[in-house]
Amino acid sequence: MARGGDNAFGVYVHWPFCAAKCPYCDFNSHVHRGAFDEEDFVTAYETEIATLAERLPNRTVASVFFGGGTPSLMAPKSVERILAAIQRHWQMDNRVEITLEANPTSVEADRFRGYRAAGVNRVSLGVQSLDPDALAALGRLHTVGEAVAAVRLAQSIFERSSFDLIYARPHQTLEAWEYELTEALALAAGHLSLYQLTIEQGTRYFDLYEAGKLIMPDPDLSADFYELTQELTAKTGLPAYEISNHARPGQESRHNLVYWRYGEYAGIGPGAHGRLLIDGVRHATVDEKMPFPWAERVKARGHGMTLDDALNQEEQGDEYLVMGLRLAEGISPERYRALSGRTLRDEQIAELTGIGFLSQLPNGNLRVTDKGFPVLDAVVADLAA
Repeated sequence: MARGGDNAFGVYVHWPFCAAKCPYCDFNSHVHRGAFDEEDFVTAYETEIATLAERLPNRTVASVFFGGGTPSLMAPKSVERILAAIQRHWQMDNRVEITLEANPTSVEADRFRGYRAAGVNRVSLGVQSLDPDALAALGRLHTVGEAVAAVRLAQSIFERSSFDLIYARPHQTLEAWEYELTEALALAAGHLSLYQLTIEQGTRYFDLYEAGKLIMPDPDLSADFYELTQELTAKTGLPAYEISNHARPGQESRHNLVYWRYGEYAGIGPGAHGRLLIDGVRHATVDEKMPFPWAERVKARGHGMTLDDALNQEEQGDEYLVMGLRLAEGISPERYRALSGRTLRDEQIAELTGIGFLSQLPNGNLRVTDKGFPVLDAVVADLAA
């Protein structure tokens, strides 16, 4: 599997602006009307990087991820400046993965060559659907044709690329998803992110769902969607290496593996989260969410953090379970014990194994089975109890 192990260090850069707010999205994204000084805003990123680097010396960056929001609204020169700041303060791995999330509109696709020249070597495209009616319902601003063109352009410019789709949507049938996913698999190069639609509080979809105007698939149908997805992706050579992510061997997202393997990462930008190892203590950090107050905070203090808490052993153990059990490779019981100071209970492991939700790999790792993934939260809760 791709590099991104327990000791890997990643940098997450959050660009919070979007052209429009999608009705299902609960990410820290903001539609800004009017002009603002992007160069001055990027200066705040450079300042926060410098401040964090003082606390985190001697790190080698395995991955950088520009997420959002819509990072492809940034000018390529802004991406170049941020990457240069990271490189000034930390060493870059000679195989560093640098990913930028992008929306597949024709205007943003035209920028791809500029991002590649800036140092980006992987793009993740928010396609979300290959069905025109579904794109409209999801609030996306691109057409199917623009999405396909952007994917193909990305594949011609970047070493690696991925795109996202959302399934188990209102009114979607298994037959329609099979057709759409088959199209996507024919288009994909080496990586796909396939997410079941979830209704998150604070979104437009949540309001519609609460009002009875948005009917979601029942649990049995959702499980059928998941099972079909695993079957088709495995058959095509893109098996799941994480509950919602599929890749050919060697094409896994190295940055996301840092999260799921409970590595260390610095969060830069409005609303960014981090997990930092300082003098052997793991810290959870969170930045101010609102973009311009974040920039003012950075200007005044050198960073945008509103939270910087040392995690106790129980919290670290819980986080390791939540993240690691998403992976097909599972978790190490020994690492869980080292992080949490507790031992997983044999009787609980036996019970979950007996009902087919958990299995043990030859290396001793515990992994959630395909049968267990639809009830992952319950499996994690049982093991953590």
